[in-house]
Amino acid sequence: MALAPFRTPGRHGYAVEFSPYLPNRIACATSQHYGIAGCGTLFIIDITPDGRLHPICSYDWNDGLFDVTWSENNEHLAVTGSGDGSVQFWDISQPKGPIKSLKEHTKEVYGVDWSQTRDQHLILSASWDKTVKLWDPLGHQSLATFAGHDHVVYSAIWSPHLPGCFASVSGDHTFKIWNIKRPHAPSIVVPSGNAEVLTCDWCKYDQNLLVVGTVDSRISGWDLRNPRQPVFSLAGHEFAIRRLKCSPHTGSVIASCSYDFTVRLWDFTSPQKLLETIEHHTEFVCGIDFNMHIPGQIVDCSWDEKVMVYTPRCLAQ
Repeated sequence: MALAPFRTPGRHGYAVEFSPYLPNRIACATSQHYGIAGCGTLFIIDITPDGRLHPICSYDWNDGLFDVTWSENNEHLAVTGSGDGSVQFWDISQPKGPIKSLKEHTKEVYGVDWSQTRDQHLILSASWDKTVKLWDPLGHQSLATFAGHDHVVYSAIWSPHLPGCFASVSGDHTFKIWNIKRPHAPSIVVPSGNAEVLTCDWCKYDQNLLVVGTVDSRISGWDLRNPRQPVFSLAGHEFAIRRLKCSPHTGSVIASCSYDFTVRLWDFTSPQKLLETIEHHTEFVCGIDFNMHIPGQIVDCSWDEKVMVYTPRCLAQ
């Protein structure tokens, strides 16, 4: 079942995320001109009781917005990363914004992530300047810079299990595992083959399992206790894996979106692996997320200026 799409005219979707507080609220980060030039807009969208996608507010920035993450301790706060190297903090209870913008990166910020462990409220930003930075949302300068990659860092994602632990993925064909107490060197460095690594996510039910997606259309799972080779590999996409998310409801289910215009659902424990292919976009699909409050519900966004909310057949109860 799919709701009617929400359209973002003149804005191409890069990232989308359900609120961790409100099951009907979504944030979507977008850019003009496919992110090559122009400004960006953050859309805050609610799913109404009658099943429509209704914008409650939007905020413009003077450069493209490439990622968004919700605060884990304030339902009104969202954070975005921009093409001008800055990280913005938006209070959606206020009509104007942002309430704060922090700029230390020298190139595009392509990924932002708010920590999920209860005893920490920290933000990561991943940049084309080859670094990851650590931020306290109450501060005005970064706490640390992680500079172990040799190419663009596309994403840095906190472990939902281990405080102070995160993974980063890069155009240098590796992913790395870091401890924030030791910013000068990663704890683990894993070559992933001969392709840039664009995205990763942690399994929500196994603290040792990291799933990564690469430019060569491959999804692989890695047991970090023995990362010499992947424990599974998923093939089916025709082009680069732009983003993937592990299900918060079923430990073996993964959703991925790709430059092949599709979204795919996988179960890496199932004999057939690929559960479903969804073809409702006409451009690159760049953002995807599971609703942690409603099992089976997914949101995605695309360069075709559409945000879609739906429940794939394979996840319908």
